[in-house]
Amino acid sequence: MEVYKYEKSNELYRRALKFTPSGVQGHLGPVEGCFIPIEAYPLFSSRAKGAYFWDVDGNRFIDYMCAYGPNVLGYNDEEVDEAIKKQLEMGDCTSLPSSKMIDFAELIVDTIDMANWAFFAKNGGDVTNFAILTARAATGRKKIILVNGGYHGVAGWTQKLGYSGITSEDVHNNLYVDWNDYDQVEKLVNENPGEIACFMATPYHHPVFLDNELPAKDYWKKIRKLCTDNGIVLAIDDVRCGFRLDMAGSDHYFGFKSDLSCYCKALANGSNVSVLCGTGALKNAAAEVMYTGSYWLSSVPFAAGIACINKLKRINGPKIMIEKGKKLTEGLIKVGKTYGFDLKVTGVPSMWYMRITNDDSLTLHQEWVAECVKRGSFFTNHHNQFINCALSDEDIKLTLEIADEAFKLVKTKHPEIIKR
Repeated sequence: MEVYKYEKSNELYRRALKFTPSGVQGHLGPVEGCFIPIEAYPLFSSRAKGAYFWDVDGNRFIDYMCAYGPNVLGYNDEEVDEAIKKQLEMGDCTSLPSSKMIDFAELIVDTIDMANWAFFAKNGGDVTNFAILTARAATGRKKIILVNGGYHGVAGWTQKLGYSGITSEDVHNNLYVDWNDYDQVEKLVNENPGEIACFMATPYHHPVFLDNELPAKDYWKKIRKLCTDNGIVLAIDDVRCGFRLDMAGSDHYFGFKSDLSCYCKALANGSNVSVLCGTGALKNAAAEVMYTGSYWLSSVPFAAGIACINKLKRINGPKIMIEKGKKLTEGLIKVGKTYGFDLKVTGVPSMWYMRITNDDSLTLHQEWVAECVKRGSFFTNHHNQFINCALSDEDIKLTLEIADEAFKLVKTKHPEIIKR
């Protein structure tokens, strides 16, 4: 197979370093630790369509990061793009919101099981932050319980003391527990009576650099009762999982009902919008919080979101993505075994995490992923991957062929580690 080269990407990166911190800021660049080794990865794209993107050197990739989640139907989906075009002709960011806002809110409430209202913003972090403000407004309390390793954005309270720019005041009211450990949560509630405003977590645990974990039996049922009995708001960060598990919400998928749910990534197939959904009991509290943004009520993303959700519901997008993810991951595991690799897959198949367990240092895994990327299958090392509805059986077949060649190459390099 052809091994890709990235001459234009590297040239552009050197140029970007002169004018942008880190060259490519945040998680879409090489500084966050998911592009290892950096030279295996392209750094700038030129276009995208369906399940693919092309870099500036003309290399095509089957994309299993899906823009880190927003690509759910396929890049440049015709139905979504047509809705965007029509709304653009009428207006986008104006002095008053379009009635599309109401249409979108009604659709979300009709779709997501726990939702009685919808509040719009732009990023996932916007709505996780608003969830905390709403919980505090409703309860008059300060403290929040978070899960170790959970990710809820980049606001000060979401980070840890010792991180650059973070002060003790930012995290003073945070309490931390391990995932799936109900006893730790109960202990904190008992130790802080009448002080905890909110318990926030993702519907299942999907940290970076670690195997993903589904909730233990009855975990959410017990957490739900504990929060209800103690007047604590239960907030679910469904920014990453949302609509890849269940159109009615990931809390619905796991058999419980949250008080607040945060959505963003798959909401509008890449258009910039997020939403906090809540139960009726929290509607007044949300209304009392001063929270707004210059572009939060722009109408083009609302039109895109309406088209995206309607199509996902019509085609049963979560079912498609779970089935495609299962076929792909089972194939990857099987191919790895033929060369003596134990590829462990965790999480839900539509948004899975994988690592080669033969080597605790993760070097083998990094090398294998790098060889896949250089041949056109875009994974990252230590983050969950994503499936989109445009992925075809032919794409899966090609991915498995790429994985086969990559496994073979890594085995040849490390005969002392891989034993059959």
